[in-house]
Amino acid sequence: MMDVSIIGAGRLGTSLGRALARKGYKIRALSCQSLISARESQKIIREGKALTDNVKAAGEGNLIFLCLPDEKLAKAARKLAHSNISWSKKFVFHSSGLLPAEILKPLQERGAFTASVHPIQSFSQKSSSPKHFDGIFWGLEGDKKALSLARKIVRQLKGHPLPIKAKDKPLYHAACSLASNFFVVLLDIASSLLEDIGLKEEDAERCLLPLLEGTLQNVKKFGRKTSLSGPIVRGDKESVKSHLEALQKFPLYSQIYMKLADRALEMARRKKLSAQKIKALRLLLEGK
Repeated sequence: MMDVSIIGAGRLGTSLGRALARKGYKIRALSCQSLISARESQKIIREGKALTDNVKAAGEGNLIFLCLPDEKLAKAARKLAHSNISWSKKFVFHSSGLLPAEILKPLQERGAFTASVHPIQSFSQKSSSPKHFDGIFWGLEGDKKALSLARKIVRQLKGHPLPIKAKDKPLYHAACSLASNFFVVLLDIASSLLEDIGLKEEDAERCLLPLLEGTLQNVKKFGRKTSLSGPIVRGDKESVKSHLEALQKFPLYSQIYMKLADRALEMARRKKLSAQKIKALRLLLEGK
């Protein structure tokens, strides 16, 4: 197994380090902005030197993961490339879903094998279980040698490799953001509507969670097209009309509702909702 250095041992970096350690990789160094944070990660993984110096951390491994914010990647790559480290035959992976492996070119020019290795999963804490990686897909893009190792690691973590072209990274990342980040935004909107009728914040969220979990289970079991339910797919004009009237005092939420309803209507069309009902709903959504 390879010696691993993790630069940016935050929620993803620490969770990844912990999962790799369980598979026999040696975590040699963990670098964070603060030593307190690095020691916290070290305690979770139970391996690796806790450091704040990225160059020192990179020198400890032959497989380096850069789990850094997108805006810090280019600068970090340049600094590492200008260090005295011999990069020949080292592997450097970054975890950005948006940026291509090309951003690591300074290191590639020094002899490193480089790739973008992005887990399609969210990490809310450093101590995520290694099982959090089970069954997920990983967006992979980079040079041939690096991709070969990346695919091996993904399979060891019980994941699925997903080859991505560099030019497609922005659209790929937008899809991930819509599914994950904006899902939380929609929950926030729905919760705030329940708060408006008198529920406490924690109660509003708690009463919606079983609905969300049930919907997700349906999607997993039957697929998203079959799992779509509600007034749009039924062609229930009166229910949609009532929703729109209730949302009039929330202009932004009303706009979001109408945009999503329009997409739901397209899905309903594919589910063979009658042309008459589709027309009636579309006119309603257009305010006619």
